[in-house]
Amino acid sequence: MAKKDKRFIEVYSESGMTTVTRILVDKQTGVNYLFTASGYAGGLTPLLNTDGTPVVTPVPRYEE
Repeated sequence: MAKKDKRFIEVYSESGMTTVTRILVDKQTGVNYLFTASGYAGGLTPLLNTDGTPVVTPVPRYEE
């Protein structure tokens, strides 16, 4: 079975005793997502600019 390329890359990570916060970038669209987990609960949401549009990182920056 061939290894698949990862679609998301982690650009930021912070963790505490029971919590984890990460920012992930979708390499296909450039959209940034905030992931947070605490204990057995977690959530994922797109990061938004002040005008409500998603934060987008230029995709070529992460192409390998």
